[in-house]
Amino acid sequence: MIEKTFIIKNKLGLHARPAALLVRITNQHVADVYLARDGNKVNGKSIMGILTLAAGRDSELVLYVDGEDEEIVMRKLSELIESGFGEE
Repeated sequence: MIEKTFIIKNKLGLHARPAALLVRITNQHVADVYLARDGNKVNGKSIMGILTLAAGRDSELVLYVDGEDEEIVMRKLSELIESGFGEE
């Protein structure tokens, strides 16, 4: 299992479009993905779960990836989150 902490950088936070981008990546792989914020942990393959985190700008988000392709998934998700979901 790989765990990494991120700070949400984009102006609008983790709203529907960035959540959809995350889900698109996670559903292309077999690894289990979970996101956590303030003690709430949700399935990274569920757009509704991700939206319930209400992760605004400057929120701390912990990403957990576990499975045979975990390194690939973590790399892709790290690039997406660190790029501000392409919104900056």
